[in-house]
Amino acid sequence: MKSGILPALVGLILSIHLTAQPTTGTLRGVITDQSGAVIPGVSITAINSAGQRQTTISGNDGAYVLTGLVPGGGNYEVHAISPGLAQGNPASVSITNGTTTLNIQMRLVLERQEITVSDTSAPEVSTDPTQTASAQVMRNDDLDAISDDVDDLLTDLQMLAGPSAGLNGAQIFIDGFTAGDGTLPAKDAIREVRINQNPFAPEFDTLGTGHVEILTKPGTDHLKAQVYFGYGDGIFNSRNPYADQKAPFNMKDLGGSLSGRFNSKGSFFLDFDKRAIDNGEVVHATWLNPATLAVVSPFTEVSVSPLRRWYVGARADYQLNAKNTLTVRYEPNLNTSQNGGIGNFVLPSEAYASTMMEHSVQATETATLTNNLINETRFQFRHQNATQTPDESDPSIAVSNSFSGGGASAGIHDFIHHHYEVQNYSTAISGSHTWRFGARLRAVSIKDSSEQNFNGTYTFGGAYAPILDSSNQPIVPGVLCNADQSTPGCTTISSIEQYRRTLLFQAAGLSPQQIRALGGGATQFSINTGSPTVYVGGADIGIFAGDDWKVKPGLTLSYGLRYETQENIRDRRDFAPRLAFAWAPDAAKNANPRTVIRGGFGMFYDRFSEQNVLMAQRFNGISQQQYILIDPDTFPAVPSPSMLQDSAAQQTIHTISPSLRAPYLMQSSIGVERQLPKNTTLAVTYINSHGLHLLRSRNINAPLPDTYNGSPGSGVYPFPSGPIYEMESAGLYNQNQLMTNVNSRITPKISLIASYTLSYARSNTDGLNTFPADQYSLAGEYGPAANDVRNRGSLGGSITTRWGLQWNPFIILQTGLPFDIITSQDIYGDTVLTARPGIATNPDQPGVIRTSYGLLDPNPSPGEPTLPRNFGRGPGQFTVNLRLAKTVRFGTPRQAKADRPYALTLSISARNLLNHVNPGPVIGDINSPLFGQSNQIAAGSGAYLDSANNRRIELQARFAF
Repeated sequence: MKSGILPALVGLILSIHLTAQPTTGTLRGVITDQSGAVIPGVSITAINSAGQRQTTISGNDGAYVLTGLVPGGGNYEVHAISPGLAQGNPASVSITNGTTTLNIQMRLVLERQEITVSDTSAPEVSTDPTQTASAQVMRNDDLDAISDDVDDLLTDLQMLAGPSAGLNGAQIFIDGFTAGDGTLPAKDAIREVRINQNPFAPEFDTLGTGHVEILTKPGTDHLKAQVYFGYGDGIFNSRNPYADQKAPFNMKDLGGSLSGRFNSKGSFFLDFDKRAIDNGEVVHATWLNPATLAVVSPFTEVSVSPLRRWYVGARADYQLNAKNTLTVRYEPNLNTSQNGGIGNFVLPSEAYASTMMEHSVQATETATLTNNLINETRFQFRHQNATQTPDESDPSIAVSNSFSGGGASAGIHDFIHHHYEVQNYSTAISGSHTWRFGARLRAVSIKDSSEQNFNGTYTFGGAYAPILDSSNQPIVPGVLCNADQSTPGCTTISSIEQYRRTLLFQAAGLSPQQIRALGGGATQFSINTGSPTVYVGGADIGIFAGDDWKVKPGLTLSYGLRYETQENIRDRRDFAPRLAFAWAPDAAKNANPRTVIRGGFGMFYDRFSEQNVLMAQRFNGISQQQYILIDPDTFPAVPSPSMLQDSAAQQTIHTISPSLRAPYLMQSSIGVERQLPKNTTLAVTYINSHGLHLLRSRNINAPLPDTYNGSPGSGVYPFPSGPIYEMESAGLYNQNQLMTNVNSRITPKISLIASYTLSYARSNTDGLNTFPADQYSLAGEYGPAANDVRNRGSLGGSITTRWGLQWNPFIILQTGLPFDIITSQDIYGDTVLTARPGIATNPDQPGVIRTSYGLLDPNPSPGEPTLPRNFGRGPGQFTVNLRLAKTVRFGTPRQAKADRPYALTLSISARNLLNHVNPGPVIGDINSPLFGQSNQIAAGSGAYLDSANNRRIELQARFAF
């Protein structure tokens, strides 16, 4: 029976292919702008003399296909329509029985700032793989819904992209290149934003969901310019609820752009942005006054962190000849800051200053080799130079989840990164097939000099210690608290109490041994020594080929294969097949289908970062030494390297598992897209993601457990050296998502985008910094993933009302994130302070802590069950952002019926308009006095990573001419 399957499949494929042979005419081509760059999302309509018409939309590669045209039925008039772009005169073409090619060049038009959009640009469903109804394309007025500030813009785009499968979040690309460290161009330079388009295309190495592409603007036909000024002040804002006093805030943002032509073959676009922010930093901690030994909870303090940004963007487009165009972009970007690192638990004494200078150069050459073949060659070079200087060099004191003081453990840090990227992509049209194939090569070289933790860090994580009376004496005289926590008169004390007892009994002149017997003394001391400079390099390559086969008007099959490999790891098996389909059941009855069923499957690999290699080379035991001393008796002095070598300090080595391979996710989806009345589309999509070989770490030289029964370490080590932190690819990830997207252009003045996602994500790792609670047992490690947001919804859009007022709301609603509950004590003697507490049943058991999550045992006994990973669940978030703008035009028009040449736009923007408090991460350390609480509001991006104010209001004036 098996022998008959293959001939049957071949026969079926041949019958489908024969059925798909054209009995009518097909029109194909590629839409480009005057620089030669392809333009997606253009509405193309062909109309013959009898009034018969066919409409489609150009894909992600600018290609379009119109089928079912009548050969010999007279010339067809072809119209290309896209907001802000002009075709010139409609093209006329004669259709034959077969395929006719017509490439169309459009030009950017900025003379009119108010654009009336044709009905053909309204949302509609299509079998084109780049036109999924769950995708979003933002141009012109749509872009007003997102922030003008580059850091807020990054946050908005990540939220619009939605919850990506996997643990990496949204991936952002600028003109086809990977964005550098989240640095975005000024919003004035952005022509278009595409979100979650063509999720299974083989040219993309990253997941299609959570995928953001930014396209920048070319020059204009006529000289155009605009200048803007944004202003924000703390007087307009609301107080951060975690500060007793209002944190200062002041923002001044000056920028603008200039575009035009420098001759008949070339154009330019220049933009700049100078931003100065004096941002308030809020400390919310539990602090110990060293003079009085009084615990202050909560302890709040505010300070100012001056942030400065200079950005310049320059783009030039030149038509080399009739078939070749060249685009070059250069972006220098300088960021400086003072008082960095302050906030939440970190006191001002740990502040540092930093500078980051980046130069980015991109060049793209587009060649129209034939009427059916376009080739793009791209090159990018990024130079980054960063420095970091701490204000103080005293040892750092980390009282776990209470406060962090002393000197800055960040230390002096200086690095130079050089990133190279070369791409060569081609698009070929052959009959009913659109082929895409090409290759990408990336390389990086790094010189990194870091003195992080050269000053040393004392960590206080809490302890099992005697219960003291009001005179700070044990209630049971002479008691010695056993490690098994069964001693009467003993209890678990918090990290801040352990620190208080240390200072108290040191002042009383007690010996280190006496102090530790009374519950004082640090939990751990760590310090790095040796050569600070490390050199690292690496390269990776990806090649792909894929085809979009329009089997018939209502069915498109997309298939392809991608192969990737890289240096620095031994894995060479990274093949990534991609397969997708789009079927319109009613296509035979309707040229514009009302329903499309879409599905697909793909494998997506994550590359092993060179930063991980840098860590392994730095702490290989030779370049730098990382010492960890358990229960040190030297506080507050810093032991010399010779003392550490002669003491019981353990040298920590970081290494990469020889069997490590690239992590990957297998993603499958099936969905239904439906055209609704009022220019509205609805898409409902189910996505399943299964990840294997995800990254995590493990101390492979932890003390062996007694008889392997999970009891504390026996003190016997597998290797003679100290801790060995090995990076391994043993992680597992599973996620199920049900996504609903609505895209509506209700009227020319009202457009809305809404989404809702129901998601379940589970894993046994949250990334490379994840260590198992017990290095010899993965029991309880599989639980909610760090990105397991169960419900997430968003609503945004553009609404123009009376008097030309433009309202741009952006509403975000989501349920809480999970968090891990830990003890911050070295229960297993493995130097990893992430052990999870046991689940106690006896409330009278010594050391047990009563919490809202039940009775928790900080030092679980053998056989006692422990909490699973990420057992806690934080609060949800609700944010309403709103921008209100009014444009006034004036001046004498240059020609009849033209708009007035000058435009003044005044706007006001509010972040978190309703002043709703969105708590940040929940503290999961049961030895912290703030356990189960947040000590900060939810973070943003960049300059707003630590928010000074709960509601922020900014004003802007923009003048265009």
